[in-house]
Amino acid sequence: MVMKTTSPMTLSISALGALALAACSSTEASSDSSAEAATASLNVAAAFYPLQYVAEGVGGAHVAVSSLTPAGVEPHDVELSPATVRDLSNTDLVLFIDEFQPAVEEAISSTGVQSFDAASVIEFAEAEEHADEEDHAEEDDHGSSDPHFWLDPTLLADYAVAVGDEFATLDPDNADDYTANAAALADELRGLDEQFSTGLAMCERTDMITAHEAFGYLARAYDLDQIGIAGLEPDTEPSPARMREIHDIIEETGATTVFTEELVSPKVAESIAQDAGVEPAILDPIESVASDDDYRSVMLRNLDALRAALACE
Repeated sequence: MVMKTTSPMTLSISALGALALAACSSTEASSDSSAEAATASLNVAAAFYPLQYVAEGVGGAHVAVSSLTPAGVEPHDVELSPATVRDLSNTDLVLFIDEFQPAVEEAISSTGVQSFDAASVIEFAEAEEHADEEDHAEEDDHGSSDPHFWLDPTLLADYAVAVGDEFATLDPDNADDYTANAAALADELRGLDEQFSTGLAMCERTDMITAHEAFGYLARAYDLDQIGIAGLEPDTEPSPARMREIHDIIEETGATTVFTEELVSPKVAESIAQDAGVEPAILDPIESVASDDDYRSVMLRNLDALRAALACE
């Protein structure tokens, strides 16, 4: 049997061709992005994904939206390059949450760019405190409040309306479009809220055990009880006492699931689940999404995961 071989020259030509195509694609993508920014009425930077989702839905064709947190990066950990900070000076508006991403706040302060803090329109809930987090108090980026408001679709709807008003003020010529887009997005989000209310109305259990306490707004909206292995800071290591406490809670409540996350190491949650004889499952705080996902699709997956874990009818 004769084996076909490929000559080094053929490989080189193929590789060069692939590189040329990749470079062409990259150049075209960059050109498209630059063209969009050049023709847009507003250039808006969103600190991370949920704010980006709203900006894109409200802005439509009039707004070029960029995210300061790349896809797949945990927003708490984001660092901005000098070039990104310089580019921020040419942005009309930055959407952010105060005390959530220090690097973003520093960039806003150093550039003097106009910004819109979600906390100016959303009343944040107070964060719960844990004894085993006292040593991490100085490292807490959130202050004393819980910023994860977007996990309640009705609050994200309120935020969308406020963003529409902000865009309309900055770009009065397109104000009617911003207002209409914001209203449509708000209606869609309120419809999502109805799906959650119906889907979680009749469940055997209400306790959801999570890797960290990012789901307080979701729990309050749908009469669930969040039990976080760690507090608001996703990288805070729970104490042995807290881990034993979680194990006891699993036994007491009959929980069948410990929820982990995509962007945070699942080791601790999976270890607790294995030790307690229950299953791990993903519950996504939607701080970042894959390219083929959006807020709505991930929220619906969260609903399916909750219904399965809580044995809902």
